[in-house]
Amino acid sequence: MLHIDLLEWLGYLASILVLISLLMSSIVKLRWINLLGSIIFAIYGFLIGALPVGLVNSAIAIINIYYLTKIYSTKEFFKTLPIDVDSKYFQYFLEFYHDEIKKYFSNNDFEIKNHTVGFYILRNLVPAGVFLASKHDNSTLLVELDFVIPEYRDFKIGKYIFEEQQDYFLELGYNKLYSYAFSESHANYLKKMGFEKTVEQNKEVYIKVLTPTK
Repeated sequence: MLHIDLLEWLGYLASILVLISLLMSSIVKLRWINLLGSIIFAIYGFLIGALPVGLVNSAIAIINIYYLTKIYSTKEFFKTLPIDVDSKYFQYFLEFYHDEIKKYFSNNDFEIKNHTVGFYILRNLVPAGVFLASKHDNSTLLVELDFVIPEYRDFKIGKYIFEEQQDYFLELGYNKLYSYAFSESHANYLKKMGFEKTVEQNKEVYIKVLTPTK
């Protein structure tokens, strides 16, 4: 009886994982979670003697592995594109992703004219994110908006900005980046991007010291 109960729970777990995968806006997350769900479903199918269930889910797992391999092995193209002061597209972008932006950033003033640096991040020519920063002092930029649309939240854009584009900021005369964390997930993201937490004027701030990459 216990053996049957455990198998049933295995089937429930697989079903839940497949369901969760379909809720993911990120294709990468969808593939990984669906892969795990299909593997467990295949094991479940073979254990209960349901050969079609085991074989179909084994095939689904192989398909997920194929596309994940393709995703990670395909060379992607990243580029920054300056945001025009009177850009209507930028205003539409902010309006369209307003609710998503509010989850991570509390500041509502994202007018490009009020910022020192502002650009789109293109990923394979798709406008996948926006970056805004203002002058904190002569050597420091305060990052006020670093937003990536849900479909591309796999840290690749963040690594492109904060690792590969360090020379861009250095050439502008800035050797440090400041950022405030508006949530725990945002704080974890900043840490992954090489920012270190410190306290200044009784406020937690995350700082990244820039180094030349060339």
